Amino acid sequence: MTQKLYYDSAYLKQWKTTVSKTLEKPDGHYVILEETAFYPHGGGQPCDLGYIEGVPVLDVIKEDDLILHKIESIPEAKEVTCEIDWNRRFDHMQQHSGQHLLSAVCLDLYQATTLSFHLGTDYCTIDVEAKELSAIELDAIEREVNLRIYQNHPILSYWVSEEEMKSLNLVKQPKVTDHIRIVEIKEVEYNACGGTHVSATGEIGMIKLLKTEKQKGNIRIYFKCGFRALAEFNDSQQILGALTTKFKTGKDEIMERIVKWEQEQKELQAEVAILKEKNNEFIAEQLLDGSDHGVVTYIFDDKSLKELQSLASMITSKSESYVLLASSLENKVVLAHNNSSSQSCGAFFKSHLTPYSGKGGGSEKMAQAAFPSWEEAHAFYEFAVTHLQA
Repeated sequence: MTQKLYYDSAYLKQWKTTVSKTLEKPDGHYVILEETAFYPHGGGQPCDLGYIEGVPVLDVIKEDDLILHKIESIPEAKEVTCEIDWNRRFDHMQQHSGQHLLSAVCLDLYQATTLSFHLGTDYCTIDVEAKELSAIELDAIEREVNLRIYQNHPILSYWVSEEEMKSLNLVKQPKVTDHIRIVEIKEVEYNACGGTHVSATGEIGMIKLLKTEKQKGNIRIYFKCGFRALAEFNDSQQILGALTTKFKTGKDEIMERIVKWEQEQKELQAEVAILKEKNNEFIAEQLLDGSDHGVVTYIFDDKSLKELQSLASMITSKSESYVLLASSLENKVVLAHNNSSSQSCGAFFKSHLTPYSGKGGGSEKMAQAAFPSWEEAHAFYEFAVTHLQA
């Protein structure tokens, strides 16, 4: 059995102990220590990382009463010095304590019981039992949870028996019935929990709610605590600063300026669409004048598939010729006609694309294909020109 030092103090960063056993598993090297402060995966909280005698700890798992430490290599010494990655540990403490406080506030204000908790690398989530939470309600939750941070409620952890547990107003009844660990936020809640926590709510720093989404009929709340919340604020400020500089306006007017810019872009896009339409009409007339053997052909270096299709439709509306267009911009080829007696464009592509590594298809009167390279697209185009003009 491994003595679990993280239960005695979540603030222990370094200690010395003895390697009691080493293991070789298919996925790597493991050691068991007589005492460990490395917290294993569990309770929605990721494991600690750090070093054992200078060797990086890659993972920590629990098997029965043993804590297994996956490391890069087995240390030579039997007596070892261990060190926690403190930044990672304290981040987990802030997030986990923040979750307890946030869950307590959701329950107090709106009777929204927490169903699950996830402590991720970038953000945390809780799923609460509620059909919806309005923007006003979320704002109230965020204000109240941060107020309780400022009140700096002590956070205690201790063990109780099943009998002692019955006298506590627990948020949720634990599955175990003996040697139960309680995490108490003074004047807030009692919770059965095996995770690592800060010593008072003030150390959570702050809690920022990010967004919500529906999840199996309930609400999932995304949030960040402590230094994560500070980093989120700094990232947002950097983006806001870049936008205010680009639009040459203050932050109070930025949304108005963006709305105006969007409207200007829509007007410009409408003007460009009109000009493209007129340009395509001119190109269509030029291509029809230069058509040979009842086939209109041309290679473009600047047109998308959508533009090729639009131009092909424009030409076939004025002529019963085949229209074969290609673009080196996207390695695409389009074939179209408006003559019921002509062969099917889709069938033609289906029959001849494979030798050129082309993929595509279409209807009787229009088909399109894409190719891995321009060389293959051009080779198919040349083959189609010869075949259609024959």
